[in-house]
This record gives sequence, C-alpha cells and structure tokens, in this order.
Amino acid sequence: MELGIGMFGDLNVNSKGEVQSAAQRLPEIIEEIKLMDQLGLDFFGIGEHHRPDYAVSVPEIVLAAASTVTKNIKLGSAVTVLSSSDPVRVYQSFSTIDLISNGRAEINVGRGSFTESFPLFGYDLKDYDELFEEKLELLLKINNEKKISWKGEFRAPLVNQEVYPRASKDHLDIWVAVGGTPESVVRAARFGLPVIFAIIGGNPAQFKPLFDYYREAYTHFGHKPENFRVGVHMHAMFGENGNQVAEDYYPLYSAQMNRVGRQRGWPPYQKSQYDLGRTMNGHLIIGDANEAVDKILHYQELFGLTRFSAHMDVGGPSHDLLMKSIEIFGDKIAPEIRKALAKNST
Repeated sequence: MELGIGMFGDLNVNSKGEVQSAAQRLPEIIEEIKLMDQLGLDFFGIGEHHRPDYAVSVPEIVLAAASTVTKNIKLGSAVTVLSSSDPVRVYQSFSTIDLISNGRAEINVGRGSFTESFPLFGYDLKDYDELFEEKLELLLKINNEKKISWKGEFRAPLVNQEVYPRASKDHLDIWVAVGGTPESVVRAARFGLPVIFAIIGGNPAQFKPLFDYYREAYTHFGHKPENFRVGVHMHAMFGENGNQVAEDYYPLYSAQMNRVGRQRGWPPYQKSQYDLGRTMNGHLIIGDANEAVDKILHYQELFGLTRFSAHMDVGGPSHDLLMKSIEIFGDKIAPEIRKALAKNST
C-alpha cells in the first residue's frame, strides 16, 4: 500500500480573523514536501481552491517547484477541478511536471467540493456533471493517443491535433477522487481508473458497499484485477502524545469546520463529533503513532486499500506542527504499516 500526504494549502486564521499570507505559506509547503521525500513517503497531493483561506489555486506550479527539490516522491493534484479546467492545458501542465521530475507526476481529477472556479472561469453550475464527463473523456483521450480528433459541447473541437509535450513514458497516471456517489464510481470503473475516496465524516465502514461496488464494476468492464487500485483520503494529524496533539489541534480543526459549515448550513461543530471521529470507527486519524498504525491497518483490511492519503493541513496548523506530524508519519507510522503488510503477505 502506498502511503502519502495530501494538503489543500490551508491558511491559518488567528483569533482576530487575520489570515496568514500565501507568501508565507507557499515556501512552507515546499519545505514540507522536501521532508516527505527525505522520509521515503510515496506520494504528495495538493488541492486546487479559489478562496481567500487557501494558498493554492494552481497546484501545477507548486508541484513544479517541488519537483526540483525532491528525488523520489510522486507529485500530484488533490484535486484538479477538471470541470472548470481545459483538459489540453491540464495534460500539458502535468506532462511538463512529469518531465522535470523524471516521471513522478500524476493527476487526481474531481468535480471539486467548492464551486468558486465555475463562475471564475465562465462555466454554469447547471452543467456540473456534463462538464466533468466530457472533460474527463477528452483528458483520457489526450493521455492515450498522440493525434486527437474530438468534438464536444463545452469546448472547441480538435482535428488531427497533437498535444505536447508528451509525458516521460507517453502516459500520465490519472486517479479519480470521489465523495461517495455511485455514478462517480461507475464512471471511474468504466474507464479503468483508480479511485480515491474522500472519507471526511461519519463511520467509514458506511463506505464499504461503494468500495465493493467499484470493485465489481471494474471487473464487469473487463479490466484486469491486478491493475485494480483504490485509496482513501482522511483527515489526520500526528504527535508524540495522542491526547495532547488532539487537544492542541481541535481549535484549528473545529474553526475550519465551522467556517465551511456556515456557508453550507451545517450546525456548529461539536467536540463530541471530534472525539467520536478519533475512535476506531471514526473518520479522523488524529493521535500518536500507535493509534494511527492500528487505524490505518484496520481500514486497509476493511477496504482492500492500495493507497492511504493523510490530509494533514485542515484548518491551517503551524508549519512546526505539520513538520512534526510529517516526521512521525514517515519515521514511525509508515515503517510499521509496511512491516505489518509485508508480514501479512507471506
């Protein structure tokens, strides 16, 4: 199972409502990715947002910068909001990162949990599903074919057009991020694409039928079982003392849940939700190394995971806190998980 970290580039908001500058946060992210690479983590993903509380609107630029100071870690988006992007430009951007990084780029595409990019780039939310379907088909066609002839509803047609530069192996790894809809699962299975499920609330076991459905659909569409890949993206934070890191992190986490929740009509976030989320049947992996190892292995067995992504910057924790959390993940958690999985496979 691959072990890595996802981030959105959250900016810290202090008690006065003052937002950390992107100028401060962006170099910190590069330092954090460097540490992940040094610790031997498998992948890093950075999100795309067009909001004042996030530092990253163009993941490709952050990943290009990271590619020059890392050696082994895979570098991808988490996610690219494909519905409001141009698939030609998306491919070109990531193929360029792939060439700079010696074949380490990947794309995670999704429809996005926020909608700011739609009016920003001139798209109508009523076309939410149709935009993603059409643009995913075009992106995959570009990825798989050197000369493109294509016609759709939302973009000018392509006639015998070649898209350059080509990725290092003339192919980019493309994942689909889904929030839990059967339609998204079937779409990914039809194209034979790996899926990463965002499990950010409730009891993760409730997602088991969707994992099973995806596996069945993947086989139904004739794809080879040995190529099957599936992952989860879960909110995480690690410390030397599990209860202490949980207490320290709660104010930042709950403040972010409330900022988002006010816009979506959610009730105020409660400490009881946080505490329940930290239990073995909860969606939060927040605690010490032993707690994290047990919980990640539990969900690996439940879902048959081939990838686990720790989403580690929710609410804008400090650079120091993140660096410590990354260190624990790479030095203590990842080795124990790898050892346990190797033992189970013999």
